[in-house]
Amino acid sequence: MQLAQMNIAKAKYSLESPELKEFVDNLDPVNQTAEKSPGFIWRLQDDSGDATNIQAFSDPNIIVNMSTWSSIDALKNFMFRTHHRDFLRRKSQWFESLPQDSYVLWWVEDNCTPTIEEGIERLNYLRDNADSPYAFSFKSNFSAAEANNYHLI
Repeated sequence: MQLAQMNIAKAKYSLESPELKEFVDNLDPVNQTAEKSPGFIWRLQDDSGDATNIQAFSDPNIIVNMSTWSSIDALKNFMFRTHHRDFLRRKSQWFESLPQDSYVLWWVEDNCTPTIEEGIERLNYLRDNADSPYAFSFKSNFSAAEANNYHLI
């Protein structure tokens, strides 16, 4: 099984604005770091090489990111032990604080590419039901085995 993740962020400014220039200018280097990280499998991208132009929500300022990883630890290592960490620390400079969960984790079969629709459904499930093996956050870290044994009622 592979770990899928989706996260969303609501930009305070247009992606073309000077306020977001540093963030946008670092998308390629951060994405390249992800792709070279141990355990990286796949990431959502359009023809430009990132996902910022993919409109998954009615609000055009909400951007989406999705990827799959070999394990929770592989994703955490990328997020918190690479250059990506520096951008997480500055998130509030570029993005609004959302009142609900802004990311979700779930397990998918090997060689399965999750869809945006699936990610949104899992995020909404997490928001409505809290952490479960079906949709969870880093607070719970459900294993793939737990996900396989979990059945929605």
